[in-house]
Amino acid sequence: MWFMRPVAVSVLMLPAASSVCPAQPPAESTSGSSPAEEQLAGVARAIHRRVLTLDTHVDIAGAEYATEKLDPGIDHPKLKCDLVKMEKGEVDGVFLVVYVRQGRRDVEGYRLALEAATAEFDAIHRLTKTMYTDRCELATSPEDVQRIAKTGKRAIMIGVENGYPIGTDLSNLTKFYDLGARYVTLSHNGHNQICDSCNPSSKLGDAESEHNGLSEFGKRVVAEMNRLGMMVDVSHVAPKSFWQVIEVSKAPVIASHSGCRALCDHPRNLADAQLKALAAGGGVIQIVALGSFLKAASPERQAAVHALATQLGIPCDEGRPKLGEATEDQRRQYREGMKQVDERYPAAGLKEYVDHLDHAVGEAGIDHVGIGSDFDGGGGIPGFNDHSEAFGVTVELVRRGYSEHEIEKIWGGNLLRVWRDVERVAAEVQQRREN
Repeated sequence: MWFMRPVAVSVLMLPAASSVCPAQPPAESTSGSSPAEEQLAGVARAIHRRVLTLDTHVDIAGAEYATEKLDPGIDHPKLKCDLVKMEKGEVDGVFLVVYVRQGRRDVEGYRLALEAATAEFDAIHRLTKTMYTDRCELATSPEDVQRIAKTGKRAIMIGVENGYPIGTDLSNLTKFYDLGARYVTLSHNGHNQICDSCNPSSKLGDAESEHNGLSEFGKRVVAEMNRLGMMVDVSHVAPKSFWQVIEVSKAPVIASHSGCRALCDHPRNLADAQLKALAAGGGVIQIVALGSFLKAASPERQAAVHALATQLGIPCDEGRPKLGEATEDQRRQYREGMKQVDERYPAAGLKEYVDHLDHAVGEAGIDHVGIGSDFDGGGGIPGFNDHSEAFGVTVELVRRGYSEHEIEKIWGGNLLRVWRDVERVAAEVQQRREN
């Protein structure tokens, strides 16, 4: 699948008063660069402009997103993904995520969660249908993504992180689908009504395992997502939940923002056997750009992180801050404090990020790897700290010998293939039910 980006069109479609730079990858410094390096950068720039570039996981800041208070149409200092940074880095499309933190599983808890999720859907619709109709558009199919990107606009897709707002009513999945959601991450931090999480929450009273994987309701959720044509996302789920999803899903499965456990032994990452199983079912792992998932921290960094969390009153488990049990204000202060920790004790950079891409390609194959940054949800590393720096990923892939066709697969082609396969399975399921 080849894609040609209309550079001139994307520039012309920007508002006259916009401060956006022309749509081109950020100019990398060539001061002191060898001719070979300059040639490599030139090759990478041409490839980056030709291929479709997608990111499967970007968080938004709740209902205030896409308002004057938090405007994604400007180069916003609080956002690692906004339209300006996407345009500068020539990122064609992103999945913006409707996220609701895990809470109580009772009638009132589910009601509040659904209300919060609906407000975040409204925020994304506000961005695409009211505020910046000339610069972005909601995409609900692979064909939409390609059509929108060819106009020079950014394709905005929607994912739901944490199935908690579904409550116990499967019809909410249909509501989410009709609002544009095309994947659901089954859990987040803390077990929910669907499955066990890889990060149980003691604050919520979680045992190590509650359902021993998927609950009976969770199996129905997976089946309903298969029927609707929604991608099932296994990032954040416990290993037993992962294996049961692989067993019961009739459609390929995605991990929208995960890393490789062989390179960094973190519960959020996938083991090699999981990578192989994901690929065997036709799925894809989208590599996350979050430093602590990419590289084990040095003792000095661990001590600094633990000290920061303790200072803010965030509980730790074996030195790891339990952010799922922190308040919104604690998490905000933690993100701010981590900027200083990152400067003093770097965790991971672009090299480690592409190391994970390399490893996933080696285990799962070139057709089953992609990019899911987790920007504005903790993601961001030196060299790929926001979408304006997306070109750096392409440069490093070229440096390591990846062909244009392989880079096209990683940056977007694999995800679109999986999405189409999920739609095909849904059509088959619906036809069988009609007959």
